[in-house]
Amino acid sequence: MIHLHDYQDSLRKAAPFALSAAIAVVFSTSPSIGDEPSPRPHIVLLMADDQGWGQTGYYNHPVLKTPNLDAMAENGLRFDRFYAGAPVCSPTRASVLTGRTNDRTGVESHGYALRRQEISIATMLADAGYVTGHFGKWHLNALRGPGVPILASDDHNPGEFGFQRWLSVTNFFDRDPILSRRGKFEEFQGDSSEIIVDEALKFIAKQVRAGKPSFTVIWYGTPHNPFKAAEDDMADFATLEEQSRHHYGELVAMDRSVGTLQNGIRDLGVGEDTLVWFCSDNGGLPKIEPETVGGLRGNKGTIYEGGLRVPGIVHWPRGIVRPRVTLFPASVLDIVPTILDVTEIKHADPSRPADGISLLPLFAKEIGRREVPIGFRHTGRAAWIDNNMKLLTNKLDGGAYELYDLESDPSETNNLSGERPGVVKKMMRQLARWNESVEASFAGKDYPSGTVDPSEPSPRFWTDLEEYKPYFQQWQTRWEYRSRLTNKKPN
Repeated sequence: MIHLHDYQDSLRKAAPFALSAAIAVVFSTSPSIGDEPSPRPHIVLLMADDQGWGQTGYYNHPVLKTPNLDAMAENGLRFDRFYAGAPVCSPTRASVLTGRTNDRTGVESHGYALRRQEISIATMLADAGYVTGHFGKWHLNALRGPGVPILASDDHNPGEFGFQRWLSVTNFFDRDPILSRRGKFEEFQGDSSEIIVDEALKFIAKQVRAGKPSFTVIWYGTPHNPFKAAEDDMADFATLEEQSRHHYGELVAMDRSVGTLQNGIRDLGVGEDTLVWFCSDNGGLPKIEPETVGGLRGNKGTIYEGGLRVPGIVHWPRGIVRPRVTLFPASVLDIVPTILDVTEIKHADPSRPADGISLLPLFAKEIGRREVPIGFRHTGRAAWIDNNMKLLTNKLDGGAYELYDLESDPSETNNLSGERPGVVKKMMRQLARWNESVEASFAGKDYPSGTVDPSEPSPRFWTDLEEYKPYFQQWQTRWEYRSRLTNKKPN
């Protein structure tokens, strides 16, 4: 097990943080730092699929080595308190693209569709002259089941949300995937992480040659189950059981692809002014050995730290003034306002309630407390993080509340709700006000029409769609689809 307290004292000295009682549900506007890099850097967002907070070499994982993520962290801004948008994947993806908590966007849980009434960061950047591309897992089109290539006719494909180029799949994907290039299916051989990075580099290179800024989203399918790694990538895990061997082998390949990306960007001559932001979509998986969450409580699917806290790194040589580790609490909700601040692009609808802050001032120096708490709402549960204090309930409607001091108790073992009733009441009031705003957004009050488009689809399996039935017969022999297609008959 990785012990949280082994490095915690040294991190406090480098990046102290304090309590905040502030609450806000709109984008913050940050003052100019002065002498900023070009407002048009290339931007790359990397996101792992189910990588736990403890699954990096820089946290001294007992078996996994991640030299490329370690180098990225050493030469960038490493967040030791970085949070997903929710404890499962689709909601976090919605938050990455919108800067809004998942329930505002209609993405209540995995396999829900991102509403077309939402405003994506890709759309805003494309409108400002960026060339935008999505590579890998999408999972915002209400399709469940193992990932299949996205149909051109899918009215929730990445192109509908501002991505001018896309090579994408509906959900998780592994070795030798079939991907969709704007509706045209292509088969690939090799590790999925390396494939999408190679394709993304081709996209970035084309924009560099054309003198255009690029916005590239790379969403891995690793290390989501089912697991399938190359034998060479499992060499260091011979003593583990088979599932864990493949799981960690996938992470080895993913880390290697991070190195490929960074080397490729440098070779293109844009390494100094390319902002690369890495994170995971939710906490780590249970039943994997060694454990995935670095000693935190809970796993994927829970609102404890093990389900919400994820690796987070920003690498941007011209923009990160002093590479370091920070304990400043940050979230995927901060990605949109930070990118808009970096690029000096105005939000298309600044009056629309949102939940993140710009982290651009943090790129230059430590900025003390976070003035806007981080809220979570997922399937009837909620959490509210105000700097070191965390309030949570596993039943938002009438359930008990727990309170933890994450500075002294990151593993959430000591519930302080009985000892600090005043803090609980104060944070409950903040959470309640925020929740009312989220409820209004969920009902569509933020949209010009004041309502949610009734044509938005509900979650369903792709095997239930007529459009995919012509492919059933040829896909029945593929290992990742076999179980889903066992009882399905092609037309």
